[in-house]
Amino acid sequence: MTEKKNKVLLVYSGGLDTSVCIPLMREDYKYQEVITVTVDVGQERSDIEQAAEKAKILKTQHYTIDAKDEFVTEHCWRALKANGDYQGYPMSTSLARPLIAKVAAEKAKELGITSFAHGCTGKGNDQYRIEFALRTLIPGALIHAPVREQNMTRSWEIEYAQKNGVPIQQSLNKIWSIDENLWGRSIEGGRLEEPDFAPPEEIFQWTKSIEQTPEQGLKIHLQFENGAPVAWNGESIDPTKMVLKMNEVAGLHGIGRLDLMEDRMMGLKVRENYECPAATVFLKAHRALENLVLTRDEIRFKALVDSEWSRLAYEGLWWDPLKTNLESFIDSTQTRVEGEVILKLHKGNVTVLGRKSKWALYSEDLASFDTKTFDQRESTGAVKNFGLQARMLHHLLQTQRKDPS
Repeated sequence: MTEKKNKVLLVYSGGLDTSVCIPLMREDYKYQEVITVTVDVGQERSDIEQAAEKAKILKTQHYTIDAKDEFVTEHCWRALKANGDYQGYPMSTSLARPLIAKVAAEKAKELGITSFAHGCTGKGNDQYRIEFALRTLIPGALIHAPVREQNMTRSWEIEYAQKNGVPIQQSLNKIWSIDENLWGRSIEGGRLEEPDFAPPEEIFQWTKSIEQTPEQGLKIHLQFENGAPVAWNGESIDPTKMVLKMNEVAGLHGIGRLDLMEDRMMGLKVRENYECPAATVFLKAHRALENLVLTRDEIRFKALVDSEWSRLAYEGLWWDPLKTNLESFIDSTQTRVEGEVILKLHKGNVTVLGRKSKWALYSEDLASFDTKTFDQRESTGAVKNFGLQARMLHHLLQTQRKDPS
């Protein structure tokens, strides 16, 4: 008989994968106690409550830890300043995983636990993100991944859950896998994995279809300081409430609904559906303000920095020194990303109506066609010599073709 081990901390969402891990940890991995930790990063309150109720039914020692404020200020706002984007969508799940693992590690240290379990599959990205964080914060961590290690399928998990009295929401017909936090909501699984399957309206909770959105658009004013929004129509709002409010308002106007093919870290192409109304609006406003206050070379170079930051964040490398180095540059640019952006939300679109800042690198006197402050005649020499080497080469090539000798 295999000797029983003492305690294991399960990073617990309350979903199918993590729920079946509870009996598996006891039966297959021989742990006497399973401690479940659910980290609140903005999931639906009912999901948090259901996770706690399931943990109670399955007789675990359960903790729910609220990390919403830290998630917004230290993860969402940092992604906003870096224009965080992966293959055309605002990252959300990848931003939350390092924090979830960090909070779980802190609770494990408090309880004196060094054994962990998670419900990540062997095909997805989260196994990298969760395990990198746990091993960074607790170098001696022992980590179990039952779904990956036993090569489970979703249908097997559902049948196992039904046989073992594990309460779940999924069925073999509705097998949607949903991950949710304040910055976005992802929906996958079942027929949604088929690239040519039209997603049913029932999968969307944060965004209205275009047909259901108001006929009248909404105009809003967002005030930014240090690259992050601080006020809405002149009213100061704390970060978490700001994101929650924008998710509600922008979602009502059908903004932030995305359907795309995504390349996972394993090299697999997968079809993903996302809802990210607040992130979509804030990113659009942030880019508009950056384009007003940053120099041309700052914008050009920052695009490269942002792209590399996004890659590291997508892979969950939150404690990578390069990410910290990149953030030093990003933060230095954000001190001037201050001002107001005027937006219109209408029928799934975010339109920038205007922007202003005390750091604006715009001069109407210089740029206007109706002023003479900028003496156009002084451009003559610069234009004449523009592209000189390219023109010389073009002339040489033409000459060589005419005279092959």
